[in-house]
Amino acid sequence: MTIKVGDRIPDATFTVFGEQGPEPVSTVQLFPGKKVALFAVPGAFTPTCSAKHLPGFKQHAADLKAKGVDAIACVSVNDVFVMKAWGESQGVGEDVMMLADGNGAFTRAIGLELDGSRFGMGQRSQRYSMIVDDGVVTELNVEQGGEFKVSSAEYMLAQL
Repeated sequence: MTIKVGDRIPDATFTVFGEQGPEPVSTVQLFPGKKVALFAVPGAFTPTCSAKHLPGFKQHAADLKAKGVDAIACVSVNDVFVMKAWGESQGVGEDVMMLADGNGAFTRAIGLELDGSRFGMGQRSQRYSMIVDDGVVTELNVEQGGEFKVSSAEYMLAQL
């Protein structure tokens, strides 16, 4: 069942690259008491994800925060080392939290998985963005097919 507006974010654990290396971070730690701009990509270092999706959120980080967003987070079904390298290559710094959903547990829990097997990518996440306010989804923007329209930072800015 796919998550929808009004639903609470399920309990799940991501991995982030902290000062001591890979560290778990749970949805219980990330979402309570905050407005989070969360977006997901099918894969780190892939063309649209690297040329448009992640750069848009980096570029508009200050604009999103000016509209009340406390944190911006990128999710991908990639391992934490790939997410770290991708974040560094894109220069996201502290602007975008890079969340590795390595086994796809969060992605499956919200029902937004994508079978990329025909491209040699295995199970991945659909491309989407959502606004999560105190753990509750207030906006959800899921792309259709290979499009990149409604999950962009610019589209999200217009929703805030």
